Amino acid sequence: MTTLKAGDVAPSFSGTIQDGSTLSLADFTGKRLVLFFYPKDDTPGCTAAACSLRDSYAELRERGFELLGVSPDPAEKHRKFADKYDLPMPLVSDEDHKIMDAYGVWGPKKFMGREYDGVHRTTFVVDGEGKIERVITKVKTKTHAAQLMETA
Repeated sequence: MTTLKAGDVAPSFSGTIQDGSTLSLADFTGKRLVLFFYPKDDTPGCTAAACSLRDSYAELRERGFELLGVSPDPAEKHRKFADKYDLPMPLVSDEDHKIMDAYGVWGPKKFMGREYDGVHRTTFVVDGEGKIERVITKVKTKTHAAQLMETA
């Protein structure tokens, strides 16, 4: 669904994370950022993807990646999700969908014959200068970390 591609400038953003503080894209200047968008905390697919990243967190960091998750859930729900699964990465609350709209990952979806607006699970790898290196639109939730290792 997103029209962003490798070589594009990553849209700037700022948002509240699970501890109540604010993070922005500018906070990752000079670092490679894995920006992963997911639909909902504590659901099977989203939990599998987050735990895949958690289990490979040290290796991903050794390879130079910083990780940041984004979903429409409120920061308090992110805190409970992160605590329950011992997630080491910050999770941004995007309740008004501004970040998701900027990245083109919020829009029409179908599930069991029902149409609704929601998050299209997508991951962006952003270089230290704010340019998109890679876009993963077909995220494999159970092996998402391995998909990222292909980038390193």
